[in-house]
Amino acid sequence: MSSRHVLQHRDFRLLVTGVSVSALGNAITPVALAFAVLDLGGSLTALGLVEAVFATCQVVTMLAGGVLGDRFSRKLMMEGASAVSAVVMAVLAASVLLDVDSIGLIALLGGIGGVVTALSRPSSKAMTRVVVPLDDLADAVALRSLLDSLCRTLGYAVAGVLVAVVGPGWAVMVDAATFAVAAVAFGRLGVPDARAPRTTSPLADLGEGFAEVMRHSWLWLLILQALLYHLFYGGAQAVLGPVVVGEGVGRSAWGFALSALMAGFVVGGLLALRVRLRRPLAGGAVLLALTGVFPLAMALSDSLWPVMLGAFVHGVGLQMFSVYWDQSIQTHVPEDRLARVYAFDSVGSFVARPLGLALTGPVAAAVGVDAWLLVVAAVISGSSLAAVASRGVRALEAPVPTKVA
Repeated sequence: MSSRHVLQHRDFRLLVTGVSVSALGNAITPVALAFAVLDLGGSLTALGLVEAVFATCQVVTMLAGGVLGDRFSRKLMMEGASAVSAVVMAVLAASVLLDVDSIGLIALLGGIGGVVTALSRPSSKAMTRVVVPLDDLADAVALRSLLDSLCRTLGYAVAGVLVAVVGPGWAVMVDAATFAVAAVAFGRLGVPDARAPRTTSPLADLGEGFAEVMRHSWLWLLILQALLYHLFYGGAQAVLGPVVVGEGVGRSAWGFALSALMAGFVVGGLLALRVRLRRPLAGGAVLLALTGVFPLAMALSDSLWPVMLGAFVHGVGLQMFSVYWDQSIQTHVPEDRLARVYAFDSVGSFVARPLGLALTGPVAAAVGVDAWLLVVAAVISGSSLAAVASRGVRALEAPVPTKVA
């Protein structure tokens, strides 16, 4: 079967082409912009503010993207957002190449990019359900996730080389080109360009999406779990990891740990393509508990291999859960509410991440870095296992295929 069969669907091929090439470019740009900011004499605080502007714009705009994705043509949302993003990234790249950039301009254009990305992301996530038959949906979700991980891994690997060889400006220009390719791919999708007209207000649409989330106990419960995950783990990786591993084992060791994490994502994607669970959400929540192994290894070991193994296991567990989570949403949420549900999922998951990033340093300094990493491991693993205690999570079953293999 599986991945080969799903790729026979023309619209799915176009969708994953656009999504994957965008993921490649999006992995390059953060690295390039970091060096662009530093080249301007910016401090680590300035770099953090630039990243915070992008993240904040995404969170603030995501709910609007969900409403628009269920109200208007998702194809048009994706095509238009990619085209606008191509222009924004090209302008940003040109400003760097022509040496007329500034930290303020980078933050402004990055914020615009965050808004545009947020407006189209719910439509992009919901589109998978539209381009393949229901019986192929599980394979389509798993393959899309795998290709996304592969392209992001490649993007991270290529980013440093591009910055070193051609500079940050040309690296950002590559991202602009990937958005242009994505716009062409999305424009060729053979799905309907318009949705049924809605007479309700956008605010009422948002309320309907929230009601859909609250109607499924498994949905809102695991969104809350994701909020805890990002609140605690985000700072453990971004703030404590480089210090604990980079200073305790060696600076190159942190790069190896992140490489192992990405390898875990890829292996987890491959396993999710092959492993079918009758109750995917319960199994996925158990696998998500494996993510606690990474901060646990950082707290207890001063050697490279245990940390790399912890990072790898974290990647496998998170990736497999993500696939099963996406499959559950795609198969148990009405199609005309998918974009809004995905918007609430993204906002609920990431809204606390900036707070976690800000508090990790002071809290870890107060209680001890290793002690805080143990707390992080206990919270993210414990909350995942606690979710399995919910009947809504345990009882949710995958749909039975209707076709004969």
